[in-house]
Amino acid sequence: MPHHLLAVAGLAALSFFFNLLLGRWRASLKKFSALWFIAVHFSIPFIVVLRLAMGLNAWFIPFSLGAAVAGQLVGGISRNNLKQEG
Repeated sequence: MPHHLLAVAGLAALSFFFNLLLGRWRASLKKFSALWFIAVHFSIPFIVVLRLAMGLNAWFIPFSLGAAVAGQLVGGISRNNLKQEG
């Protein structure tokens, strides 16, 4: 059980931080453009591969998805806040 908790926490952290960077990039792009869709979806294959490599089943998808969405939101907000201040 502790192994799974550590794996879920690690995958969620990786998902969050990777999407934090992608969210910052996404906020600078034209909404719904091709690059915008790439910025939103680029991390998905990597997260899936990591989840499978860690031996986590489909029950852990909501944790990684939630972390990815949170990373996108925080990254976009931080980019917009920096743009307004500067």
